[in-house]
Amino acid sequence: MTEQDQARLRRFESEHAVRACMNRYMVLCDALDERTPLDELAGLFTAEAVWEGKGARYAHSFGGYRGREAIRAMFSSYMKPPAHFALNVHFLTSELIQVKGDEALGSWVMLQASTFASGASHLNAARLHVRFALEEGHWRMAHFQTENLFGRPVSTWNSEAPLPVPTPEE
Repeated sequence: MTEQDQARLRRFESEHAVRACMNRYMVLCDALDERTPLDELAGLFTAEAVWEGKGARYAHSFGGYRGREAIRAMFSSYMKPPAHFALNVHFLTSELIQVKGDEALGSWVMLQASTFASGASHLNAARLHVRFALEEGHWRMAHFQTENLFGRPVSTWNSEAPLPVPTPEE
């Protein structure tokens, strides 16, 4: 295998590891309650990571946190019974990951459908910009930024109404 092939393989493996880190983060956030493995969630961030809401809406709602322990504490506030979320689902699209050595930049558009413990539901879209770093042999988030594109309350997500499907022709 040539040096160029080895470099290309390392880049593909790094992109996969970055994608897996982001996927695990979203899976854990989808089920954020007192049973969430908080150490695993915090471990997805570098020791000196930054997590921040950008733009007027998210900067005000979420603020920013510096360091793995501060990020851990922020997530722990969502994990007290009763669970903050009765339903929480994140959808990621428009992915772009660029790896340069021991750092990577990732961007996504995120759609989040949530129902809160109160029964209220909300739909949010955000643009995510995440810088990853290779730390102790693992790709971790070093700077996570989420910027709201839109958000609005909605009625309940799940309905017992029958699905509209075409009827078979006889």
